[in-house]
Amino acid sequence: MTKDEAFAKLAKSKFRSRFKLAADDLAYIERVGLETIRRHAEDFVRDKLGHAEPANDGKQTPMRGHPIFKAMHGSAMCCRCCMEKWWHVKRGVPLTVAQKAKAVDFLMAWVKRRMV
Repeated sequence: MTKDEAFAKLAKSKFRSRFKLAADDLAYIERVGLETIRRHAEDFVRDKLGHAEPANDGKQTPMRGHPIFKAMHGSAMCCRCCMEKWWHVKRGVPLTVAQKAKAVDFLMAWVKRRMV
């Protein structure tokens, strides 16, 4: 599935499509820059999703507090259950380096689309 196809599919979900970047999110991104946001995305994907059985799976990603948290929910990458349902990424198996990179790339695409 291409990024455009994935965004179109996510847009059809009432829950996923409600996540937006607020003014404070945009100000934060402006202040720290997209490179820092990418590093945060890498950290969050590694720590919250990368393990075979993440702690508190299904409840580990806050709904607000960081632009990437909103991106994770808006992209259905907030927990391994959602990743399995939306992205067909098996639970119970650690994410590969390639899967982590793909998740980070999509999260950053989500952020960039909502910055305009």
